Amino acid sequence: MNAEIKSKITQLMIKDDLPQLCVDVFLSQYEKMLSGEESVIRESAIQPVTDVADLESLPDFSSKGEDFLNQSVMLKLNGGLGTGMGLEKAKSLLKAKDGMSFLEIIIKQAISQRKKFKSDMPLVFMNSFSTETDTREVLEKFPELKQGQNGIPLTFLQNKVPKILAESKEPAKWPKNPAKVWCPPGHGDIYTALQTSGILNQLLEQGIKYAFISNSDNLGASMDLSVLGYFAEQDASFMMEVADRTEADRKGGHLAKSAEGGLLLRESAQCHADDIDKFQDIDKYKYFNTNNLWIRLDRLKEQLEANNGILNLPLIQNRKTLDPRDPNSPSVIQMETAMGSAIANFKDSIAIRIPKARFAPIKTTNELLGLWSNAFVLDENSLIAVNPTRQAKYIIISLDDRYYKRIDDLQAHFPEGIPDLLECQKLTISGDVKFGANVTVIGNVIIRNDSDKQLLIESGAVLEGDN
Repeated sequence: MNAEIKSKITQLMIKDDLPQLCVDVFLSQYEKMLSGEESVIRESAIQPVTDVADLESLPDFSSKGEDFLNQSVMLKLNGGLGTGMGLEKAKSLLKAKDGMSFLEIIIKQAISQRKKFKSDMPLVFMNSFSTETDTREVLEKFPELKQGQNGIPLTFLQNKVPKILAESKEPAKWPKNPAKVWCPPGHGDIYTALQTSGILNQLLEQGIKYAFISNSDNLGASMDLSVLGYFAEQDASFMMEVADRTEADRKGGHLAKSAEGGLLLRESAQCHADDIDKFQDIDKYKYFNTNNLWIRLDRLKEQLEANNGILNLPLIQNRKTLDPRDPNSPSVIQMETAMGSAIANFKDSIAIRIPKARFAPIKTTNELLGLWSNAFVLDENSLIAVNPTRQAKYIIISLDDRYYKRIDDLQAHFPEGIPDLLECQKLTISGDVKFGANVTVIGNVIIRNDSDKQLLIESGAVLEGDN
């Protein structure tokens, strides 16, 4: 029976023009699921990482990094649609700062760095089938970006994989909307997509061997010469940028060591139920993965060639309904992998602790409101920075999901502009609250509206709370 199902999966994927390597990788993960192989990492099998190199305490490696800039590429994961915020297009097209989208800011960062260091460092986006067309339209507006690519494409496509019916383990069918039977395979697919697109070989042929990979919604993740220089100096194959776990990160994945002493990443989906308390112990497991990764492409290729093009990444099984909007649709398993888990595939992997400025992802409208405000600025190199006139470095914003979760709702509640948050440390809004023009928020402010009627903050109001 298994052979018959695998044949169905193969035919389905080949019919949809997916490359054979993508099929092979998916079937290897499918085998793990059928065999009941646990992707769980037990507490007894790992050790905490107690100390990593700290970027802020290291010497400046910028001059060394400049020497390697022409051997480097910046890869951006750009497959997300931002559906959690009510978006239907590429999340990177969302306006981020000074009227520019995330995508436009990333492009300007790369162009600025090329000019400053007289470098041809390529910038490449890994798109999904849903984001490719919209992204390409924006890239066409920047012909100067193509000039530094030296024939390297600006984009390549991640793959897609079939959803698997939870009960029968067969590939799902949904005649009324066939597109619903497909799902993204997680960002661990980058290692397959680099091969199937030909990009990996093209980069290596151009003498490019240092890749910096990050998410397009993290504008803090620019090419940093000192980090590049440090990575090159260590001669490591893989480096993960990590940050301190806080109470807000208790449920997120963390860095750990195997019994043999190698680095690994334990995600929440890999935590056994009996180990949850230890998993969430931020004093024991101090560091989380920012998804800012550095990889030696020549050594990646060696690993891939030694394993028929497949990196052994832990399987993540996400159980969902086939149609997310239809709770009565069949239960399915979406099989995914995480690119950060590749850290365990390289014995010489290292990690580096980074300041929060390099990890500023926009996942919700909470962070987006802060980014839109005057608490942050774009500097002359199009890098996002905390407004230098702020006394408190970072701002914490908590908005009521009932009224502010979607972009349209956020904009509707701030129709006359974002409040002045320059002196705001924390803003918490509960209930339906609409803001007038030129509102100023100072200190730690909590606004609560328990009524069914919308509360209006008058134009020109100054809201001041405890500091």
